[in-house]
Amino acid sequence: MSCASCTDRVEKAVRAVPGVADAQVNLATETLLVRPGAGFDALALEQAVEKAGYALPTHALTLAVQGMSCASCVGRIEKALRGVAGVVEAQVNLATETAHLRVAGAADAAALAEVLQAVRAAGYGAEPLAADGAGGAAGRGAAAPWWRPGEGARVLIAGLLSAPLVVPMLLWPLAGEGALHAAMAPAWLQWLLATPVQFVLGARFYRAGWAALRAGTGNMDLLVSLGTSAAYGLSLWQWLVLDDAHGLYFESSAVVITLVLLGKWLEARARRRTTAALQALRALWPEVALVRRGGVERELPVAELVRGDLLVVRAGERVPADGVVLEGTSAVDESLLTGESLPVARGVGDRVTGGSVNGEGLLLVRATALGGESLLARIVRMVETAQGRKAPIQRLVDRVSAVFVPVVVGVALLTLLGWGLVAGNWPAGVLNAVAVLVIACPCALGLATPAAIMAGTGVAARRGVLVKDAEALERAHAVRVVAWDKTGTLTEGRPRLMAHEALAGDGAALRATAAALQAASTHPLARALLEAAPGPLAAAQGVKVVPGRGVEGLVDGRRACLGSERWMRELGVALDEVAAALQAQQAQGRSVSLLALDVAGTLRLAGWLAFGDRAKPGAAEAVATLARQGVRSVLISGDNTGAARHLAAEVGIAEVHAEVLPADKARQVAALREALPPGAAVAMVGDGINDAPALAAADVGIAMAPADGGGSDVALDAAGITLLRGDPRAVADALDISRLTHTKIRQNLFWAFVFNAVGIPAAALGHLSPVVAGGAMAMSSVLVVSNALWLSRWRGARLA
Repeated sequence: MSCASCTDRVEKAVRAVPGVADAQVNLATETLLVRPGAGFDALALEQAVEKAGYALPTHALTLAVQGMSCASCVGRIEKALRGVAGVVEAQVNLATETAHLRVAGAADAAALAEVLQAVRAAGYGAEPLAADGAGGAAGRGAAAPWWRPGEGARVLIAGLLSAPLVVPMLLWPLAGEGALHAAMAPAWLQWLLATPVQFVLGARFYRAGWAALRAGTGNMDLLVSLGTSAAYGLSLWQWLVLDDAHGLYFESSAVVITLVLLGKWLEARARRRTTAALQALRALWPEVALVRRGGVERELPVAELVRGDLLVVRAGERVPADGVVLEGTSAVDESLLTGESLPVARGVGDRVTGGSVNGEGLLLVRATALGGESLLARIVRMVETAQGRKAPIQRLVDRVSAVFVPVVVGVALLTLLGWGLVAGNWPAGVLNAVAVLVIACPCALGLATPAAIMAGTGVAARRGVLVKDAEALERAHAVRVVAWDKTGTLTEGRPRLMAHEALAGDGAALRATAAALQAASTHPLARALLEAAPGPLAAAQGVKVVPGRGVEGLVDGRRACLGSERWMRELGVALDEVAAALQAQQAQGRSVSLLALDVAGTLRLAGWLAFGDRAKPGAAEAVATLARQGVRSVLISGDNTGAARHLAAEVGIAEVHAEVLPADKARQVAALREALPPGAAVAMVGDGINDAPALAAADVGIAMAPADGGGSDVALDAAGITLLRGDPRAVADALDISRLTHTKIRQNLFWAFVFNAVGIPAAALGHLSPVVAGGAMAMSSVLVVSNALWLSRWRGARLA
C-alpha cells in the first residue's frame, strides 16, 4: 500500500466479504484489523484482498495430530481449524496424522495457541511439527509409562482374553448346540474376561467417541463404542435380569474390540512402510564431517558446519553438504537422490549434493548450502508436503464422510426397531444393529486416497521424480500430449564438435591448430573445440579477437584465422570447394567455423569445423515409450527451424514448432490443449528457467534439472513435477507413476464404497454377526493400505 486511496480500496473490498462485521486498515503499519461475524471465511477474505490488487501475508504451519481414527475425524478437525480467525486454508491427512495450515499474518505464539486449542476442543491432541519434519507421525510425544503396554502388546492381551470366549463358537458348526453350551465358560468367567477388554483395552474408543459427541459429530470410535457397549449391555441383561446363562454375547463385544485393535496395529505397520522412501532420504545425512580449517583437519558434527567450510570427503563416505569441488576427481553415487543408477563423474568446478556417496577419489569440497537450504532438505520437504496434501478426488470423500456416521447410526436404529417391533426379536435386533455399527466404520474411506498418494510420491522420489503437490500427481494421469523444450531438455545443452573436414593435412592437425587459437577463450564453441583437441597444444602468439568475425594469431609461426564464412569471404579465401558441405551442415542447424592458414603469403582454406548440440542418450527412447503409453510428443523450440527439425527427426517427433519466443510457448501449449478432447491434459517439459511461462500454462509442468546438477534450485520451484536427473526417460516414469497412483486411488475408493454398500445391508438383514463384521471392518483398512503399498514394486515405465 502506498497511499490513503489504497486503504480505502482494501477496506471496501474486505467489508464486502460475507461474515466481516468491520475492517480497518492502518497505512503506517500496513496491517488489516478485521472484526469477524457469523459465517466468516478467511479464504474469501484473502481472495478479496488479492482481487483489490494487494497481498495478504500468510505463514505455513504444520501440526502433528493425535487420536484420529477415520475420515470423519479429518472432517471434524478441518472444520474446527477453519473456524479459527485468520486460518486461510486447512488440510488434515489421516495417513500422515498431520494438519497443514496457512494462517494470515506473521507467525506468533498467540496464533499457534489458538490453533492448538481448536484441535484440542474438537477432541484431539496436537503439537507443532518442526520445519524439518522431525517428530513425525511415528514416535511423537512423550514415552509411554513402563506399565502401559504398547499397541502390539494390547492386541496380544486382548486376544488372550478373548480366545476362551470365541473358541466354543468356532466348535459349534462341528459339535452342535449342546456341545457349544457345554464348552462355554460360566457366565461370571465370560464377564470377567470381557470386562477388561471392553473398558480397559477399549477405553480409547470411549474417550474418542465421547469427544466426538461433545463436538456434535461422530467417528469410527463412536460406532465401535456404541456397538460393543450394546452387545456387552445385552449380555448383562440376559445374565442378571433374565437369568439366561446361554444367550450371552460377551464374545461379540470382546472379539470386535480385539479385531479392531488388530486392524489398527496392522494398518499402522503398513502406513509406516508407505513412508519408507522418505525415511531413506532422511537417512542420507551423515552425522559427522571431516573439515579443513586453518590447514588442520578435524571431525565435526554436521550441525556445526558453516557455509564456506572446506570438506574433505574420502572414498566411500557421504558428502556432508551441498558444495563445489575444489580438488580431486571421483565418481559420485547419487542414486537415492536422482534415481540415476550409474555413478556420475565429478571434478574440479562441479557441484555435488549432500547425501551422495563419493565412490573412489578424495574430494575437497567447499560447502555452499547447509541444513534446510540444501537440496536434500528441500527434497524431503517437498515429498512431505506432497504426501500431506489432498488430491482433488479426496473432496468427494470428505463430503461423504461428513454425513456418513449420522446416517449409519440412523440405519442401526432402524435395524434395531425393525427386528424388535416387526419381528419381535429384540436380542437379534441388538446384535444386527451392532453389526451395522461395526462394519460401517469409515477407516478405509479415509485412508484410500492419502495412502496411495504417500506410496506414489515416495517411490517416485526414490527414482528422482519429485511431485510438488498431490494435484499434479493426479492430473498427470490424463496427459495425452507432452510438449518438449529442445535445449537442455532433449539435448545436452552444450555445443560439441559434430563434424569436421581437413583440406590440407589431417583432421587432428586441423583440430589442434584451431584449438591453439581458442586456448584462452571462454566461449562455448571454444570449450567444445578444446574438448576435441588431440594431445598437447602449440602455443599461439599474438592472438586477437576480431569482433563479429572470429580470432586470428600465429601458430607454429604461421598466420591462422578461425571464424565465420562471412569473414573468410572478406579475407578473400576461396570457399567454392566446400560450399555444398557447409550448406548441408547449416541445414542441420549447426554452427560452422572455418580455418584459413597462410601459405606463401596467401590465406588458404585448411578446413571447416561444425558444432552442434547432441541429443541426450535417452531422448529417442523417451519419445518411443511415451508413444507406447498413448502420449504424443511435440517439440516447441526457440532454435532455428533446421536445428529443431533435425533433432525431431533424430528422436522420433513428428510435430515441430521452431523459432518460438519464450512468451509464445505458453500460447502454443494453450493451442495444444484446445485441440484435445475434454478431460485430456498437456504436459510441458523444460528446464524451469526460460520455459517458466509454458510450464505454468500447461496442465502439468515438468521441470528437468540439468545432468550436471546446475540449476536444480530453480527447477525445484518451477513446476508441479521436478525431475532431478536430466534424463528424458524420467518423463515417462513420472506419467507412469501418476497413472498407477490414480488407479490405486480409484481401486481403494471403489472397495471402500462397495464394502459399505454391501456390508451395511447384509448386517441389517442379519447375515453378518458382529464378530464377522468386526473382522471385515478391520481388514478393510489393511487391504486399502496394502493395495497402495503395491506401488513400492514399481520399477519405472521402461521396465513395466
